[in-house]
Amino acid sequence: MKKFNYQKISKTKKLRYMHNYYKKKLYLVFLPGFMSDIEGKKPQSFKKYAVKNKLGYLALEYFGHGKSSGQFTEGNISIWTDNVKFLIKKIVKKNNFILIGSSMGSWIAINQFKYFKSQIKGFIGIGSAPEFLTRLMWNKFPKNIKEEILKKGISTIKNGQYKYPITLQLIKDGRKNKVLFKKILLKIQVSMFHGKKDEVVPTIFSRKVLNIFKKAKKKLFIIRKGDHSLSDTRSIKIIQNELSKIIKNIP
Repeated sequence: MKKFNYQKISKTKKLRYMHNYYKKKLYLVFLPGFMSDIEGKKPQSFKKYAVKNKLGYLALEYFGHGKSSGQFTEGNISIWTDNVKFLIKKIVKKNNFILIGSSMGSWIAINQFKYFKSQIKGFIGIGSAPEFLTRLMWNKFPKNIKEEILKKGISTIKNGQYKYPITLQLIKDGRKNKVLFKKILLKIQVSMFHGKKDEVVPTIFSRKVLNIFKKAKKKLFIIRKGDHSLSDTRSIKIIQNELSKIIKNIP
C-alpha cells in the first residue's frame, strides 16, 4: 500500500505524496498534523478506504515534513497551506473532494475553503487544532521560553516524548492565519472527532471549528477512550463509518 510519489514545487524543492488517481471521481484529501508524515496509520488507512471504495485520494507531507524538501524550521502555516493548494490543483484538479484534517491539518484545511469552495463537498476534523500556535503554545509559554524565542528566534519545546523546534517566524505567521473568526456559508457536511483523553488539544477546539460553518450539517463525536491522534483501529473505523455517510449524502 505504501507507494509514494514526488511533485516538484520549484527547481530544487519537491513534496512527497501518495494518491489514488481517478479522473472524474470524488477525492479524499488527507492533511496530516504538525511534524507528521504520511507513513502513519491514519493516512494509510484512508488510502485503503479510498482504494476499496473506488475514490480518488491525496495525502501529502508539507515542506520540511517527512521526506519532502526543506527544513522544518523554515516552514509555516502559510507555506504549508500553499503546498496543499498546489497539490490539489495538480492532482485532484477539477474533481470534487472531502477534506480530512488531522490536528494542524484541520487548520490548513480551513484555509483551503477560500480557494476551492465549489469543489469541497465535506470536511472531517480529527483532534482539530486551529490557531494552536498562539492559543496553545505562545499564550501558555513560560516567560523564559518566550524570551528565548524573541532573542534567538527559536526554542525547542518538549512535550512528552516529542521535541518541537518553535521559531519566531512560525509564531508570527500563525497570527496572520487566524481562522476562528471566519464565517463559511457552504451547505456541506462537517464532522469533528475528538478524543476525550486528548491531552494536547482541548475538545473546545473542535466546537470552535464547527462554529465557523454557519449553514453546514454539523456533528461532533467525542470518542470516550480516544487520545489526540485517534489512530487506533476502533477510532479510525468510527471516522470511516461517518465518512461513508457523508459520501452517501452528497447531493
